[in-house]
Amino acid sequence: MLNEDPNAPQNDPRRGDDLIADAREEVMGMAKEGMHHPSTKPVLYGAAAGAVAGAVLPLISLPVGAILGAGFMLYKRLRP
Repeated sequence: MLNEDPNAPQNDPRRGDDLIADAREEVMGMAKEGMHHPSTKPVLYGAAAGAVAGAVLPLISLPVGAILGAGFMLYKRLRP
């Protein structure tokens, strides 16, 4: 990768190139640990914000907004 940080540790889990595998691992951790997982609350906040945006915007419904908000926050947790 061209934008790779040369100072990042080699065992950093965020260095992986496979976003789908990283997301699957994060979601499985959230499912197992529930609210104790560090990503659960930000993803739920993102889902709530997306649902509010879906209620306000005419082209997006509540469920679509919630999914988009949760997906965005999960992505930001995986790739800051």
